Amino acid sequence: MIRLEKITKSYLHGFNRSFILRNINMEIGEGEFVSIMGPSGSGKSTILHILGMLDEPSTGEYYFFDQPVHKISERKRTDLHRQYIGFVFQAYHLIDDLTVYENLETPLLYKKIKSSERKSMVAEMLDRFNMVAKADLFPSQLSGGQQQLVGVARALIMQPKLILADEPTGNLHTSQGEVVMDWFRRLNKEEGVTIIQVTHSDHWASYSDRVIELVDGRVEKDVMNAGQAVS
Repeated sequence: MIRLEKITKSYLHGFNRSFILRNINMEIGEGEFVSIMGPSGSGKSTILHILGMLDEPSTGEYYFFDQPVHKISERKRTDLHRQYIGFVFQAYHLIDDLTVYENLETPLLYKKIKSSERKSMVAEMLDRFNMVAKADLFPSQLSGGQQQLVGVARALIMQPKLILADEPTGNLHTSQGEVVMDWFRRLNKEEGVTIIQVTHSDHWASYSDRVIELVDGRVEKDVMNAGQAVS
């Protein structure tokens, strides 16, 4: 599904070049559940944004379902993103002047899904995350944890083949985090959805099958996860 070859990301500051990612080689197969870990500044979020086609590497090659992402047009990348990828941002990225219901419905409008089907899909998500009573509220009326749950629900409603999650439980209480991670694992095991999450937590990483550790922009470890969480 994903293949990175010699990916680097760097910025020029005056006469000095700062590297965020250095010579990253990585393969992630369809149906894997992968956690990316590492200290602050190690390049975790940067690599997630490159995988999600929200950022471009400075050098190297990125193949997504054998498509050369590093060569295709911005429009084609946008189409791939919309078709295959659900992104859970740490900073929510909800639309402030839309209600919870409308935030969940918006991605379905882009795909021109019929009204009756949209209503059914939004209702299912509201029920799944116990947010039926919050449907008509605006993001500013929600707690940080509730906003994060809406962000997760918005990513899942598109039924993506790949979920990219940047600290998806960072603003949640433990019980809310368990709900999100249980759904991730269920989607992964029962529906074959590929999940790549960035996390600082060994506990949340234990839900995944594989852990990739970045240090100073390089892959330090890439191991199968022996200590998976038990529901």
